[in-house]
Amino acid sequence: MTTMTSKPATARWRGSTAGRAGTPIAWGALARRVGTATAVLTVSLTLLILTWAATSAAFGLPFLFPGPGDVAQAFVSAVENGKLLTAVQASLGRIAAGFAIGCSLGIVLGLVLGASPVLREVASPLVTFFRFVPPLAWFAPALVLFGAGEASMIALIVYTSVFVVAMSTLEGGARVSLDLQRMAGVAGASWWQRLAWVTLPASLPYVFAGMRIAMGNAFMTVVSAEMLGASAGLGVIVNTGMISTRIPDVFVAIAALGILGLAFDRLFVLLINTVGRRFREQAGSAVA
Repeated sequence: MTTMTSKPATARWRGSTAGRAGTPIAWGALARRVGTATAVLTVSLTLLILTWAATSAAFGLPFLFPGPGDVAQAFVSAVENGKLLTAVQASLGRIAAGFAIGCSLGIVLGLVLGASPVLREVASPLVTFFRFVPPLAWFAPALVLFGAGEASMIALIVYTSVFVVAMSTLEGGARVSLDLQRMAGVAGASWWQRLAWVTLPASLPYVFAGMRIAMGNAFMTVVSAEMLGASAGLGVIVNTGMISTRIPDVFVAIAALGILGLAFDRLFVLLINTVGRRFREQAGSAVA
């Protein structure tokens, strides 16, 4: 019996040390993936700029549809005078606040609903209902409830984040192995402990996927939300540029939103492929 029990422990120890020994290979694979992604991104951006330049030239009205050169000049000017940095800071601050609150509420809501089959069946239609109502429809209620200011803008971003994350978390919680939950119960874990230490870690791939979608929703919402009385922000640049027909400024804001959105999206892809995968594999090995 002693020999039989020592073999799995030895195997586990060897597996852990093999993982550490394989770290340089993993870093090499990561470097290759980063290099490939950078090359693909470079090609994509080159094609975008060439298509943009050709379309602008064919349109023939640079003051309505400026080309990459005009927008680049406006971009440099906005950076030099500080207008772009101020707008980016204001918009990212609102996105961060609304996104953090919305995701926190969504995770808690999804975990609680996913832990009870009865609650899940009752609440899922309501979550889906609100998930399909766009934040633009809530402009008037937000103005009445919170006034024209930061609170209403952040509330709209919270709204556009919470139900997407709740649905993803609920879906992840529903897929947690019953054997895993029973094992935790046998070990003496309470309902809240099983929720925090079993359901949540096993649901992280779904949570991150929902947060990725919610981040895109937050970026789309902030432009419209900043029309509710904001003094600075990328949405303000878009609005004032349209009113004053400074279309290159509008394209500068669009470019800034796209660059920031791409960076955050890549971050969530990294989280899904590393942290999320690790928790998924741990959950699977625990059941096995």
